[in-house]
Amino acid sequence: MSDIARRFPENPLLMPKDLKASTTDLQVISLLNPGVFVFEQKTWLLVRVAESITQKEGVIFFPVINALGKVEIIEIPLNDPDLIATDPRVINYKGLDYLTTLSHLRLLCSDDGIHFYEPEDSSILMGSGILEQFGIEDCRVSKIENTFYLTYTAVSENGVGVGLRTTKDWKNFESKGMILPPHNKDCAIFEEKINGKFYALHRPSSPQLGGNFIWLAESPDGIHWGNHKCIIKTRIGLWDSARVGAGAAPIKTDQGWLEIYHGANAEHQYCLGAFLMDPEDPSIVIARTVAPIMMPKENYELSGFFGYVVFTNGHVVEGDKLTIYYGAADEFVCGAHFSISEILRALQPLDNKNDTLAFPKLK
Repeated sequence: MSDIARRFPENPLLMPKDLKASTTDLQVISLLNPGVFVFEQKTWLLVRVAESITQKEGVIFFPVINALGKVEIIEIPLNDPDLIATDPRVINYKGLDYLTTLSHLRLLCSDDGIHFYEPEDSSILMGSGILEQFGIEDCRVSKIENTFYLTYTAVSENGVGVGLRTTKDWKNFESKGMILPPHNKDCAIFEEKINGKFYALHRPSSPQLGGNFIWLAESPDGIHWGNHKCIIKTRIGLWDSARVGAGAAPIKTDQGWLEIYHGANAEHQYCLGAFLMDPEDPSIVIARTVAPIMMPKENYELSGFFGYVVFTNGHVVEGDKLTIYYGAADEFVCGAHFSISEILRALQPLDNKNDTLAFPKLK
């Protein structure tokens, strides 16, 4: 079984031209990977908005946030021997990595889950401080009791870590700082405590020894995390052979905690899969999909700022219906429906011999 997503016929739901830039100096390059939540009977997206400056021939520009919290434009000649600019997302200059875009988070809402607009009084969440100098990205939203927990990727010259802000009303936000230091991202907090503890999935990276694997952590307060355990690894020869990372908060089902995750191969092609954790001890993974449940196949997923990508960190659960909002080709925001029971049927027990079977590469 492969690609059981029922995509919205209205896709893409949002494109870069649909939003205004945060300042007149910048332009919106792409919209990516929204966090999702329901508030005041509306569906809300916390969209990552990536901006940059119009490029000129012979020079590369990229924005950063300076020590005063203002956007500063860095300019480097393309013929500079210390410049490596082969990736549209990241450049390397004098041994240091810089993002080609600067991201912030923007709130949009919808009455029908399809047509989204930006309320006039909604907040724009910008990077703040030295640890968010290169912006904030890919927010996941978890509601626990009456508090929303916003975990996001904080990017700076010091590395990539996980930042946390909380809110109760989406007007006032409290920053909890960096809760997981570099290099870490893809942090999704469970929306229910288990045996009195907070739990979260996260993705540290260890390229020298280990890899880009999904880990589990626990916390007494949602801020201080420990007892880390590696629970999901990449699989040689499969669609998730190069890296894996958590999507949104795990979904509580009768069979356990269901997590939709992303995986990528060596060609940087991103698909979605699923795994199931024990309801009382989520460090025990019961089952996992062998084939992806969604893979890039539509034009808006194959071609964009960075093609062959479907990537989610936000969804809405209504009974058996799972509505996933996802980033396509690192440029567009799209939607798709799934059946939770159908995803559960696609899972394979981890001791099943089929778990190691190779899945054909994307074409």
